[in-house]
Amino acid sequence: MHMNIALLRGDGIGPEIVDSAVEVLKKVGEQYGHTFTFTPYLAGGCAIDETGVPLPEETVAGCKASDSVLLGAVGGPKWDTLPGHLRPERALLGMRSALGLYTNLRPAKLYPALKEACPLRAETVEKGFDLVMIRELTGGIYFGERGRRQGENGEEAFDTECYSEMEIERIARVGFETAMKRGKKLISIDKANVLESSRLWREVVHRVAAEYPEVTLSDMLVDNAAMQLVRDPAQFDVVVTSNMFGDILSDESSQITGSIGMLPSASLGSS
Repeated sequence: MHMNIALLRGDGIGPEIVDSAVEVLKKVGEQYGHTFTFTPYLAGGCAIDETGVPLPEETVAGCKASDSVLLGAVGGPKWDTLPGHLRPERALLGMRSALGLYTNLRPAKLYPALKEACPLRAETVEKGFDLVMIRELTGGIYFGERGRRQGENGEEAFDTECYSEMEIERIARVGFETAMKRGKKLISIDKANVLESSRLWREVVHRVAAEYPEVTLSDMLVDNAAMQLVRDPAQFDVVVTSNMFGDILSDESSQITGSIGMLPSASLGSS
């Protein structure tokens, strides 16, 4: 098998991580008879320095023409004072939207070699945990209407959380299909006691659940989920949640394994 892989080396530690991943892929190719063509493109702070924008059109076109994209971290203090539309992180949002990458998968498993690095209590560590966090990646507050305006107390800033039935349904199906391949247990995380977007989220997830009678579905509020991840992570198998909640909880779930840098993460579309 031959694959064309776009390399977005990013900023800071990003190039070091991507270069190491390339060496691993080369070894995989040698072992299993695969070959790879690696093509670098600019994204993030390095793209701003060279082209003036965080995500050049050339990068988008190159990624669309590739079989896969290997992405490093973007951003850093150097670019923190730039306006929002020129921040390095806009490259991530733009790439997810351009490639239709609406699913983020982040497994979090406590490996024996990292047990000593786990920050949780010893009795919790001994139980171990193995979960998959599924985050909706192209909707919600990160992609909603945003801006600034004058209010009665001066300047205001706003970011809008908005989800359609279609967006919720397709990520819910990813959650249920993943659960079917594992322990047939799915926890949907929302804030339905406060947010209207979460109430629609819960309605749609429960509607999709009727198509997966073998999967046990339960709901959990996001604040409780944050606590439960450090109290008893072994209770989780597959988790599905929105963009912002998933951003926070997936980092928490990976950190309790002992190192956020040791875990894989994949952003996927429908093809």
